Amino acid sequence: MWLLFLLVACSAAVLSCALLCRAAVAAARATSGPAPQPPPGTVPDTAAGGRRGPGLTLYEMAYLSGGPHRLADVVLVLMAQQRRLLLADTGWATVVDPVGKDAVERATLTAIGPEGQCRIPAIRDALTGDDAVREVADRLVTDGLALPAAVRPGVAGAVRLVRGAALLVLPAAAASYWTAPDGANGGLLLAWFSLPLILTLGTWAVARFELHPYSDWATTAGERRLPGIGHSPAPAATPASLVTLALRGPGALTDPALRAALHSSGA
Repeated sequence: MWLLFLLVACSAAVLSCALLCRAAVAAARATSGPAPQPPPGTVPDTAAGGRRGPGLTLYEMAYLSGGPHRLADVVLVLMAQQRRLLLADTGWATVVDPVGKDAVERATLTAIGPEGQCRIPAIRDALTGDDAVREVADRLVTDGLALPAAVRPGVAGAVRLVRGAALLVLPAAAASYWTAPDGANGGLLLAWFSLPLILTLGTWAVARFELHPYSDWATTAGERRLPGIGHSPAPAATPASLVTLALRGPGALTDPALRAALHSSGA
């Protein structure tokens, strides 16, 4: 029986490490080319969803940091702060002003529907496949700042698998020790489990050193363009709370009502 536990631990370790290596190679190929730089003297576009100047737009920062769901949270909070949406702490969004200022806002209103009220998770899911959000993603991919869909889920997901495989080794070793036949050398048995543990922890350490911060969305060039990671400024005239939300997610919101609305809806 103990051999079965060892086989499971080794299989999980080898498979997860192989997937991480594959994801790292795919991400490296996707980011091998330098991102095109804007022409000198370009004036930044401060509109949330407008064309990019030297920096990123708010929507682009949100997508690079957390994908389309993060972008959806940003546009919902943006409209809520401008009193054009009401976000309830029960996870519902209600339309106050049915006029969108850009393509993503119009897509959000369309996702809410003619009744003017919808659950926030349904809005997120609808925006994920909307042409307006896809346009933001395609623009970032074309500019070498976002990972193409073909290489996602990326390094972050693979690192989670390696971490899970490392944690799996411990209960597998304990179960193997307790189910070993009488007279078996317990020290030798546990030594066998050190092999998958060393493999997973070593791979995890290398990934932490070489690939961190992990991202399923941004390329290395894209990460360097994010405020606080690279040297790019935040969009002008954009509230700091929205920039923080775009970069760090709903947990970073200081408004308890907005934070409750997004968290109660599964953010």
